[in-house]
Amino acid sequence: MMLRLSNAVFALIALASVSQGSAFAPSSTSSRVDTALFGNTQSPPPIPMPKAISYGEESRKYRRTVFTHDDWVKHRSPERFVRNLSSIWSSGVYKNLANEVMATTGVATFVVLYNALVGGYTDFSGVAHAAPIQGLMQVGLPLAPFTLSSPSLGLLLVFRTNTSYQRWDEARKNWGMNINHTRDLVRMGTAMYDRQGVSPEKVEKDLKTLSLCTWAFVRAMKRHLSPESEDEEAFKRELYEKLPSAQAEAIIKAAHRPNRALFDLSLAIENLNMHFMRKNEIHKAATIFEDNLGSSERLLTSPVPLFYSRHLARFLSLWLLLIPFALYDTLGGTWNHVGLIPTTAVLSTFLFGIEELAAQMEEPFTILPMQAFCDKIGNWCNEIVSWSPGDNGMEVTIPSAVEQDHVVEEMMVANGSTRPSLRKVLGLKK
Repeated sequence: MMLRLSNAVFALIALASVSQGSAFAPSSTSSRVDTALFGNTQSPPPIPMPKAISYGEESRKYRRTVFTHDDWVKHRSPERFVRNLSSIWSSGVYKNLANEVMATTGVATFVVLYNALVGGYTDFSGVAHAAPIQGLMQVGLPLAPFTLSSPSLGLLLVFRTNTSYQRWDEARKNWGMNINHTRDLVRMGTAMYDRQGVSPEKVEKDLKTLSLCTWAFVRAMKRHLSPESEDEEAFKRELYEKLPSAQAEAIIKAAHRPNRALFDLSLAIENLNMHFMRKNEIHKAATIFEDNLGSSERLLTSPVPLFYSRHLARFLSLWLLLIPFALYDTLGGTWNHVGLIPTTAVLSTFLFGIEELAAQMEEPFTILPMQAFCDKIGNWCNEIVSWSPGDNGMEVTIPSAVEQDHVVEEMMVANGSTRPSLRKVLGLKK
């Protein structure tokens, strides 16, 4: 009958192996963000950077997919199951888990070999052999603690993935609002521009400036949320190619580039020849950009509390390191219990994979196709400002600023707001 060592002994062994290996529970999964832009705040001690970029980190740039109709047809095709299974060996998620899976599988291999050496084994012919090593006990753990703890582990994994997905979803919505309101802003500026008494050259210049300043903000926001090593040179090159050199230089030298770009956009709106009330409506669209920027900065600088993610990583690592000791008897129907090795590998791959998915989604910006968003915004804005009222044969009458003043004045009289001071603030004539 198999003799068992105490659970505490194996827990200590597992803890020692975890502390010595680099595969489990990293001190942090994110890079530090410069807090100087957010004021003179006290920051925690610097987190050491990895010596080399991992495969998972390098592969994030290839996850920035923008789906088309053809992609959706392929995504929901009946062959997706076979296709996904056949590509499992090339999966970036699983490649990034190689160290973890090898560690747990190594423990399972040790359990099988050690118990065969001290407890006997069966050869390929089915002949049983005595233990080559006498006087030692076989190792094992009861299955009950793992059965009881598995629901808790499952809940922690669910909460972790849900929280990370919510962060990704919020980041994507922020960029969705950027896309919507850039089009809205440029559309209003182009359609409501008062062209009476203004040369076509000035109209074209003002609207072109509005389009470029709108693009410059989202491009500066993309750079603000991206690693410097990946995007800095491309960012500078694009700004110098598309913007006047003085404006590009001002944005590049700014301590907070998106704020500078948004300031330039506000000036471009103010330069539009239209009534101030219409400008106010356009400024409202620009204000939403500041909200999206602030929300994105919060996601970038504030991860899921590290004590939560670290506790889950430690719990999961210990659970998978010790599960081979508990499954040894359960898989006794396999030859010399070798079924324990692939079983542990599969369990480790999928359970570690769930945590890996959460870690990949937790910082969403380097997997979002932000460059594609910026390029589309720039193209759409340039197209919108190329339109003009009446170019499609539709008769359009845009009231002049003086006519709009009269409308505002009539509204004020109707509401009883005829005070001279208020009229002066609004710029209305007597």
